Amino acid sequence: MSSTFGQVFRIHTFGESHGGGVGVVIDGCPPRIPLSLEHIQHELDRRRPGQSEIVTPRKEADTAEILSGLQDGVTLGCPIAILVRNTDQRPGAYDEMAAKYRPSHADYTYDAKYGIRSASGGGRASARETIGRVAAAAVARQVLDALHPGIEILAWVKSIQELNADVDPQTICAEIIESNIVRTGDPAMAETMIDRIKAIRADGNSVGGVIECVIRNCPPGLGEPIFDKLEADLAKAMLCLPATKGFEIGSGFAGTLLTGREHNDAFRMVDGKVRTTTNHSGGIQGGISNGENIIFRIAFKPTATIMSSQETVTSAGENTELSGKGRHDACVLPRAVPIVEAMATLILTDHLLRQRAMAW
Repeated sequence: MSSTFGQVFRIHTFGESHGGGVGVVIDGCPPRIPLSLEHIQHELDRRRPGQSEIVTPRKEADTAEILSGLQDGVTLGCPIAILVRNTDQRPGAYDEMAAKYRPSHADYTYDAKYGIRSASGGGRASARETIGRVAAAAVARQVLDALHPGIEILAWVKSIQELNADVDPQTICAEIIESNIVRTGDPAMAETMIDRIKAIRADGNSVGGVIECVIRNCPPGLGEPIFDKLEADLAKAMLCLPATKGFEIGSGFAGTLLTGREHNDAFRMVDGKVRTTTNHSGGIQGGISNGENIIFRIAFKPTATIMSSQETVTSAGENTELSGKGRHDACVLPRAVPIVEAMATLILTDHLLRQRAMAW
């Protein structure tokens, strides 16, 4: 099972949703980087369950333990192992799901591939696996701050179903995003989105939407021109998150409606730097960052596990029905915001270190 991500700044996540714990081993982190456990914990707190009335009520402190790679608050250049113990497992809620496949979940496909699966909580298919990614990205964030300060990575809920937020990626700030529990960048839409999620949950159903992300102050020159294009790696990073179904950058699919004259980003010299007058490219051209804001969007489907009866089959091949049990998000987007930021941080850190290695 592939659980390793990155080339220079590499991470390997481990653990199942209802096992003893989950975590990550980070390899390739440069030495002598000041590392704050408080920052790692802050990011895990943004991702953890039970943080508001619109997310899963599972109660986990998600306390990070750094097991290796650190001395006196500074990285050693050795592998960094971070563990988060599971303390609120309820495997009994999954007894029925052990024999019945949840529609649109990974239950059936894991069985088809491996012939065995961790039924409790979905095992590795659970969003709880992303704890390791968020912890690793909190380390990567501190690498970025040390080697190239000023890079900003911000994500927010752009839409819940047809409810669309009005957000300016040039000016949005973390304080606005974190000012509401749905984590939209448009506070005027927050209550409407929250009410929609509550109504969907009360009906035993789930709902999806779109998260938008901006990377500001990214230097030009990051990314590779062929198979490791920066947008291709960002797309892989986002589409390997649970519940994702789509990725677009810059003008995305809407760009197909424009002509080349309309879509091309004209170059101009501004304060001695090459800049573009528009940003339909989304900050990346030829697979390489051009110094403009990198802007992309990710589609998240409705959560697969719902509290309504659905047709399904058993692992023995019998037709049956299943109603979800346990504690689940009716909408994954509010908790996915820090995870999107985390994956973007991992990609940027990896490419920055690759660029530094090439220039060495």
